[in-house]
Amino acid sequence: MNTNAKKIIRLLPPELSNQIAAGEVVERPASVVKELVENSLDAGATSVLVELENGGQTMIRVTDNGRGVSGDQLELAVTRHATSKIADVADLMNIRSYGFRGEALPSIASVSRFRMTSAPLEDDGSTGEAFCIDVLYGSIRSVAPAALNQGTVVEVSELFSNIPARLKFLKTPATEQKKAQELFTRLALARMDVGFTLKAGSRELVRFEAGQTLAQRMALLWPPAVVDALRPFDVTTSGMHLHGLTSDPRSSQPRADRMLFYVNGRAVNDRLLMRAVRQVYQGRLTSRDYPQTVLFIDMPPEEVDVNVHPAKNEVRFRDEQTVFAAVLRAVGSALAGVPLASERFAERADATAPQDKERPARPLGFWGEADAVRVMPKQKTPPRSSFDFQDDGPAGLRERSMPERDFVTGRLNKSVVREKTGFAVPHPRSASVPPLPVNREPEDAEPFVESSESQPSEAQPAPSAPVATPAEATATAPEIKAAPKPLDLPLPETRPEQSADVSPLRGFRYLGQVARTYLVLSQNDDTLLILDQHAMHERIFYEKFRNGGSRGVAQPLLVPLKMDLHPAETERLLEIRDNLLRLGFETSCRGNQCLVQTMPPEMDRAEASAFLREALSGRVDDLESVWIHHACATAIRAGQHLTPDDAMHLIRQWLRTESPDFCPHGRPCAVTLEKADLEKLFKRRQS
Repeated sequence: MNTNAKKIIRLLPPELSNQIAAGEVVERPASVVKELVENSLDAGATSVLVELENGGQTMIRVTDNGRGVSGDQLELAVTRHATSKIADVADLMNIRSYGFRGEALPSIASVSRFRMTSAPLEDDGSTGEAFCIDVLYGSIRSVAPAALNQGTVVEVSELFSNIPARLKFLKTPATEQKKAQELFTRLALARMDVGFTLKAGSRELVRFEAGQTLAQRMALLWPPAVVDALRPFDVTTSGMHLHGLTSDPRSSQPRADRMLFYVNGRAVNDRLLMRAVRQVYQGRLTSRDYPQTVLFIDMPPEEVDVNVHPAKNEVRFRDEQTVFAAVLRAVGSALAGVPLASERFAERADATAPQDKERPARPLGFWGEADAVRVMPKQKTPPRSSFDFQDDGPAGLRERSMPERDFVTGRLNKSVVREKTGFAVPHPRSASVPPLPVNREPEDAEPFVESSESQPSEAQPAPSAPVATPAEATATAPEIKAAPKPLDLPLPETRPEQSADVSPLRGFRYLGQVARTYLVLSQNDDTLLILDQHAMHERIFYEKFRNGGSRGVAQPLLVPLKMDLHPAETERLLEIRDNLLRLGFETSCRGNQCLVQTMPPEMDRAEASAFLREALSGRVDDLESVWIHHACATAIRAGQHLTPDDAMHLIRQWLRTESPDFCPHGRPCAVTLEKADLEKLFKRRQS
């Protein structure tokens, strides 16, 4: 090809320009259905019938009862940039119709055999004379009188038959029919006052009666399990009216095809709206899951630009921040009363009741109606439980059921270790020194547990037995081969495990641990509650880091942690240094080496190094992600054995969190199986 040849600017012939426009507007048969149905709605139709043959490739027919087009305007209707919907620039900024470009009909007519028959509605209410126009691949063949009682009938056949290159990109008839049905139903959801019918050959695919509610129409499209989980919302704010349906957080799917958005009745695909809805569900769904949402936004036309895409399926908002906040408020209001598994616990209700009037620390009205009642309010002083250590009294007055581990700090309770083993727990950072026996409780101290297992026996000396002096203990220390590992290995038991019935939660009975991961409780002997220990502990740590991490509590390192950094990691460190400092990491750079002088007290050196590598690699972006990642890395793992005391203590600390039902990643912490659910599992009932 000679690229040096002189190029001459010329006008494109109408046939070529129409086909170029068709490439933007008419992608497949579904695009034709969309444009023709929108024209019917703009014409005031209250009934629209769409018929397809061979997925729309052979024939598409759209019949409506709208105002119609007079015979002398039929040729203009298939001429580019000819329209009755706008007249000047002011109209372009105040679009209230679906179509306004004047490109749809000529674009469709340029790539098909096109016929339109229309009977216009006269000013006196009568129907004028009907006319028909025939167009073959953009060329007008005839305009003649026709027989039609009312409205308009548009028939498109042999789509793309004059453009084989476009024709070969069409999918199978079944696929094209499905695409057409999807667009058809999206249009039907926007106009409850209009009846819609879609047929494929002689088979009726879907019918929407005029006057149906949104929920009734959704019931014809989505499965009952999905529709039953939809919750309505209706909010007016910032000059906008937002309404629709959104799903319960427990009902989700791994695709976004059931997130439908409408702006002034126009079906749109908008990332801003999707991001806003997903943010409402943040912490309730995993990053891989999507809610089911049908969101309608009615706003002044001058606040939204619909002239940003030839197919008119994208919009641009003048004030994106206001729209984003409005969506948060509207969709969030639907989730305010969602019943949660943690509400079953009486302790949870008692703990949160005094705090209901406390206002959240954010601008009043930011969440709208969700500001009125805080569903899971944070308590200032958690109520004492039977597992809490009584620091304000002598050792003999502490509660009888002390768990081995504090799940807020992740460390063992040293008093319990002394009770069980007679040895003190060495500090994780200290050298390996044989532990010394510690003093037992005095004779008049309250026993550890009121059970036969805790009484003196031959294998377990009585509390009044002679206590070794430090010198004697030092002399006998070589007989001890190794100190017990407090964090990784089970502690040696000198008595059987305590019964799970000690200090039970009201109305619940702890049944045990399954697969060393799930904690199982029964409620009133007719409901099972299954808890994920890792997800629960993640929630505890996440809220601890979120609420206290900004104080920058840190432990200094005697020997700084040294890390060699890639240049990209060095740049990343400069970006997030303030966030890391708020978590307790004090760092400094010397060339390509990072020195860590302090770190959070909950971490050891290996955990701190691994965490910083993740943060510097960019896998966690903001402080919220840092807290989530830190909580995940610190929480107890699936497969770790918990004693009944530890399990119950974990549950109590989990119930004190602000949002206990979901882990920071959005996975559920608790699942309930009621009597009806169990009967379904065992085929005792069908529904």
